[in-house]
Amino acid sequence: MNKKSVALALALFALAFPLFARQNQPAPAPAKPLPGFRGEFFANLDEVQDKIMELAEATPADKYTWRPSKDVRSISEVYMHIAGGNYFLATFLGVPAPKGMKEDMETAVTAKADVIAELKKSFEHLRNAAMNVKDLERGVKMFGKPSSDRGVLVTMLSHLHEHLGQSIAYARMNGVVPPWSR
Repeated sequence: MNKKSVALALALFALAFPLFARQNQPAPAPAKPLPGFRGEFFANLDEVQDKIMELAEATPADKYTWRPSKDVRSISEVYMHIAGGNYFLATFLGVPAPKGMKEDMETAVTAKADVIAELKKSFEHLRNAAMNVKDLERGVKMFGKPSSDRGVLVTMLSHLHEHLGQSIAYARMNGVVPPWSR
């Protein structure tokens, strides 16, 4: 071996060694769940978000325009309605919708990649809004009725689960089996 080959081999080993060393280390401990309602909220949000995102990914792009009848939302419109709901419901917690958000996003964003990207952004927005809730009992008006920040969080989950169920039905009508039930 010449000097250049030895130097190259040593450099490659030095770069690769940390990768091998990490494999023998124990996995980091999972983050401690939040106590009480907050922990329950985020556990439920994680589950419903994962299912919505998995189903959106599993649905073929050519099915995003499918609708069961002409007077109801298409698959992409349901996902964009979820995203819009994530932005809108956060306003009841005092968090404004992102600047530049399209008012007509349900019908304007239809391509699978764009829909999935917007869904991800909306879940991050909703999660950040929920993380910043200081007082679950703080009074708010929601849809003209008295509620609390806790009520807003419950409404967020209810909305997500409602449209997850709708998305499951749409997917199955198109031969898509939800990934978590295979």
